[in-house]
Parts: sequence; structure tokens; C-alpha cells
Amino acid sequence: MYETEPVDYLDQPWFLNCVLEAETELQPHSLLQSLRDIESQLDNKKEFAKGPRKIDLDILLYGSDTIATPHLQVPHPRMHLRRFVLTPLAEIAPNLKHPSWPATAAVLLERLTDPSQVCRL
Repeated sequence: MYETEPVDYLDQPWFLNCVLEAETELQPHSLLQSLRDIESQLDNKKEFAKGPRKIDLDILLYGSDTIATPHLQVPHPRMHLRRFVLTPLAEIAPNLKHPSWPATAAVLLERLTDPSQVCRL
């Protein structure tokens, strides 16, 4: 678990972030709907893009698949640019490399120019 400063919209509290690896029999769009259902059950409200919210559940990767639909993009389109994603990802899977990436999660983190702060709790 990491405490991370906001990115893009800065006038809000810091976030808690984590990455987990899981196995599922759900197909990607069904998994996404399940995540949205969880957000709804927690009365999650996002007043505007990048703004404060209780929870934000994303599918970063789905195996080595690449998915590009209006509602789901996998790998997550900005994950390789975000310290708050790559830091926990590189902790649990440093050698992970999606076919569309030029390097592993650990190497992408090393090369990252994102100056935001990410503090392990």
C-alpha cells in the first residue's frame, strides 16, 4: 500500500494506491463491470475527471492481452507514465513485461520522469 500525491488535479488529498495480481474466470468486460459495481456499492462519486473519490478500481493488465474498446483499454493507457502505478507494480512483479512495452515494470519505473511522490506505508 502506498500513499501518493495527486497527479493532474492537485487540489485534493493524497491517495492510497496498491496493485494486486489476481486470477479470474471473468472476461475483461465482465470484470470491469464487477469493479464498477463495487465502486457503486461503496457510493463512489467522482464529481469531475481526476477529482477526489472514495475508490477507483482499474484493470491495468489482463494477461498479455491488448484491449481497445470505448470502455476498456488494456494495458491501462497511462500506467507506464505513472509512478503511483509502476512503483507498486514493480514491487510485486518487477520482471513483468507486456508485449506492448519496451521494458519490464522495474525498468520502466527506473526510466520514469514522473516527479510525483509515492510513499510506501
